[in-house]
Amino acid sequence: MGQQDVTQFADPDHLRVFMKDLLNDLRALEHMLSGGLIESGVRRIGAEQELVLADARWRPAPVAVDLLERLDDPLFTTELAAFNLEFNLAPLVFEGDCLSRLERSFSDALRKVCRVAEASDTKVLLTGILPTIRKSDLELSNMTPVPRYFALNDALRRLRGDAFHFKFSGADELHVRHESVMLEACNTSCQVHFQVGPEEFARFYNIAQAVAGPVLAAAANSPLLFGKRLWRETRIALFQQAVDTRMPGDQPQERPGRVSYGTSWVDKSVVEILREDIARFRVILGMETGDDPFEAIERGEAPRLSALQLHNSTVYRWMRPCYGICDGKAHLRIENRVLPAGPTVVDEVANAAFWFGLISGIAQKYGDITEVLDFDVAKANFMAAARLGLNAQLGWTEDQTIPAVELIRAQLLPLAQSGLSTAGICSEDIDRYLGIIDQRVASGQTGAQWMLDSYNGMKGRASQSERLTALTAAMWARQNEGEPVHTWEPARMEEAGGWQKSYTQVDQYMQTDTFTVHEDEVIDLVANLMDWEGIRHVMVEDEQNRLVGVISYRRLLRFLAHDLPHGRHDPVPARAIMQREPITVAPDTPTLEAIKIMRKDKVACLPVVKGERLVGVVTERDFMDVAANLLETHLEGH
Repeated sequence: MGQQDVTQFADPDHLRVFMKDLLNDLRALEHMLSGGLIESGVRRIGAEQELVLADARWRPAPVAVDLLERLDDPLFTTELAAFNLEFNLAPLVFEGDCLSRLERSFSDALRKVCRVAEASDTKVLLTGILPTIRKSDLELSNMTPVPRYFALNDALRRLRGDAFHFKFSGADELHVRHESVMLEACNTSCQVHFQVGPEEFARFYNIAQAVAGPVLAAAANSPLLFGKRLWRETRIALFQQAVDTRMPGDQPQERPGRVSYGTSWVDKSVVEILREDIARFRVILGMETGDDPFEAIERGEAPRLSALQLHNSTVYRWMRPCYGICDGKAHLRIENRVLPAGPTVVDEVANAAFWFGLISGIAQKYGDITEVLDFDVAKANFMAAARLGLNAQLGWTEDQTIPAVELIRAQLLPLAQSGLSTAGICSEDIDRYLGIIDQRVASGQTGAQWMLDSYNGMKGRASQSERLTALTAAMWARQNEGEPVHTWEPARMEEAGGWQKSYTQVDQYMQTDTFTVHEDEVIDLVANLMDWEGIRHVMVEDEQNRLVGVISYRRLLRFLAHDLPHGRHDPVPARAIMQREPITVAPDTPTLEAIKIMRKDKVACLPVVKGERLVGVVTERDFMDVAANLLETHLEGH
């Protein structure tokens, strides 16, 4: 998606022209493969790092465009959201001390962006999903102002024909609807690349697929979204649903989504994957390439294959085949999109080393992995690892089903060690990075587990918002200390930095687990809800789940005392006594403004509404915490 001059095709004529260019690029690649024009015998590695920018309150800071201007460095580029950045590292030959050099490259680039960010009181974090991110941060106003992102959003929205619906289940459940592709912006990853020769592509690609599950189990770092404990690597489910253009139907659909693990092993060539993606997935972005790849080949040049690369960038395989040019020569590489950002640079390089080593080591031991491992088992491993991390049971060769910890420590780490050693990687690097994986797996403390243990450990001591803020602040502090995550101490409440960072607007502390009734429900149910749950307000909704009224405890008592006829009575619907058109606030309403509204209008409850639908409630009781913290801060200051 590096091209800036892309557009969404509304004109069928332009679409047909781009499709001809796309097919011509594919034919040119086939010609290059058959003619030996793709580089072979050279192994390189590379990486792309996605970053999250946070403000002084540990909330997403949409300042990426300003930072890029001040960085003035071509290695840094935009991402979908204005609170994300990406940098790309120069490729390294896979030999000697390349892993420690990769770590230095990561650290140098990170230090550079941190120095620039500090001038605007912005923090840079390595995390799969920022714990403090909220749905209100994902409006189009926070999309990076680059035409290709808006074109991508419009195209995916048009193909789907409806809003995006997300459903996740873990320790908690999350059901959410969103009107744009911006939920994908929650995800940040560390994408690593492994160059292979054309004659070995299928063999190495299949191995990369086969080990995706175990590597992900050891690397999981994204267990929370909107304060809900979901998958150990929630990024996987979130991304698959965020750009899913398949319309729900009456019959099961066999075709995969645009984000997928794949459907089968590769037989012979990278062309199999590219053909399948062109056949299955519509062109959603295009550009006028003006290139004839065959003319470039005749001149002795490596063609850019711009149309093919653009279409490939809009199909999000977790292991993506990539065509590129380095030092004037065309090459193929495998892009691992599975790994999350963070928790630290050294953890990321350890994850990469484990993956690189496994590809090489398994190729040595098994040759063709497809002869000893079923594709469906490998795919199931990937999903199990995303859901459960190191708690997953994984299938392996010889029909084994093994706990992830046992498989990694007993079988896969030795294979990775052998693979790195045979590739000529220095022993100090092998010991350092695979040692981190071994200790992390042995301790069970992945980034995801550290977050969950810290978050759960603060339960009952503070609001959800305060716990998420403390978690994010602690993550940033430990990230900057640079020690791998398996050594981290749990986050502490005092690291939140004070109540001001957690109570600035109502969606940080509103009650989202609300009890509602339909407007036609009998008021006896309302009375029982108040009694059972100890609440003083019940929200009333219509058939479309829109908020239409509120029934307060006082309103119910008044009805029972004055309006209810003596003796038996017909069932009275909630709409008969509810307060219609209640005063409401939006999720991003500042706390002080909400307090002023309650005082001015003499109400004890404010429904929080977005698009006519109830998303939460704040009451006088909720503001007691704010007042108590304010008083405590005031007394400490004196």
